[in-house]
Amino acid sequence: MILPKIRDPRFVTIRRGGTLTDADHRLLALWAATCAEHVLGLFESVRPMDPRPRRAIEHARAWTRGEVGMMRARAAGGHAMGAARDLSGAARHAAHAAGQAGAVAHVAAHELGAAAYAIKAARAAVPEGESETARRAECEWQRRQLPEAIRELVLDDQRLRNDNCWSVFDR
Repeated sequence: MILPKIRDPRFVTIRRGGTLTDADHRLLALWAATCAEHVLGLFESVRPMDPRPRRAIEHARAWTRGEVGMMRARAAGGHAMGAARDLSGAARHAAHAAGQAGAVAHVAAHELGAAAYAIKAARAAVPEGESETARRAECEWQRRQLPEAIRELVLDDQRLRNDNCWSVFDR
């Protein structure tokens, strides 16, 4: 389970009673899209003709620019999840990362799902003896991509939900 049972008000927009600004919500979506895109090739190398994960990432970014509504971005995320259905390993995790990125427009806390699945994809793409090195490298790469405005929020979220996310954010 990626999402917490009790919603963290820091990931709920102000207009819905939380403390998340629209600007920070957009930054979370952009960061999630960046994480998912970083491993997208692992899906596309297996299913080069299936555009659903790439579309989910594109819709996440388009949502941040106000070009598509939340429902379209979320639906694109769902379609990316569908692309993962009959796959396994790195390709499956990469499609799930894209799906989670698309869902950030709907629920900001999906940002961590995109990152966690991307790390799982990177880990699954290498031989077993190299998986820990791949996990650490992907996690550090993602952290370097974090905009300063949301850096502490995301790092704290990683600490709080690490157990729910397969412990991929361990240092």
